[in-house]
Amino acid sequence: MDGLTHAGGALHLTKHHGAGNDFLVLVDLEDRRPLAADEVRALCDRHRGIGADGVLRALGGDGTAALTMDLRNADGTVAEMSGNGIRCFVQAAVDAGVVAPGVVQVRTLGGLRSVEYRSLPVAGSGYGRVDMGPARLGPAVAVEEPPGVRWGRQVDMGNPHVVLFGDPVDDDTVRTLGPRLGGSVAGGANVEFVWPGPGPGALTLRVWERGVGETLACGTGACAAAAAARAQGDTGDRVRVHGPGGPLDVELGESGIVLAGPTQKVGDVTVPADLLAVLVAALEPRAPSPAAPAGLVTEVATRR
Repeated sequence: MDGLTHAGGALHLTKHHGAGNDFLVLVDLEDRRPLAADEVRALCDRHRGIGADGVLRALGGDGTAALTMDLRNADGTVAEMSGNGIRCFVQAAVDAGVVAPGVVQVRTLGGLRSVEYRSLPVAGSGYGRVDMGPARLGPAVAVEEPPGVRWGRQVDMGNPHVVLFGDPVDDDTVRTLGPRLGGSVAGGANVEFVWPGPGPGALTLRVWERGVGETLACGTGACAAAAAARAQGDTGDRVRVHGPGGPLDVELGESGIVLAGPTQKVGDVTVPADLLAVLVAALEPRAPSPAAPAGLVTEVATRR
């Protein structure tokens, strides 16, 4: 089943979320409807559009993978990988009859990912386990703020992260320091503010996502935080990561990381072509990202 109509070019989308990290999904197996950056921005706008943290387009596979995931952030930029998004992506493909529940191989810009998905009895609910690949621990970083940071580290999960571990942070810190820290890394990065608890070996996380802003959850960020915390001796191999949208479970193995969590389908959306044009025309100009002072994130150790 394809997510496009043959008359008028309307988009048939489904909306899903994983622990509050929400996405619109377009099934376009034949790659007939690439989305322009301003179309993605219009669809993701939470006041004038539908509202989402990003748009996922389900393309056909390549022989190894059953599907290919085209992921765009809410600002229209291309992203490599999303741990919550890929579970929503597979749920949409299962619901559309494109693939069966079970293990689904998905090609992403971050590499090939394996998703084990099952539907749950509650309407629209599912659960997925994602083979996220290895965490590549980068250099330790030093930051002057926020106060109470014990350590910081860059982590590559197929997309870039800066993990800061210390005291709990407030809304203003996330919304002002997040984009400044992320923008101080070449190419931009996701920024995770992490602290211990609420239980033994657990972590609490707030995240500023590159190209989106603060989100209620971040799957790759949860994995990056757990991997960095284990390397520092603050957690073990199994970590429950608590975000504003709910918990995600991270298993750190020798060959890679498994991320597990829920998915919820929210509904079906049809956007006629002429309406999408109106939404695009109503877009406000993008505000420039806050300037980052030189050296705000400073490497203090070589990559290993």
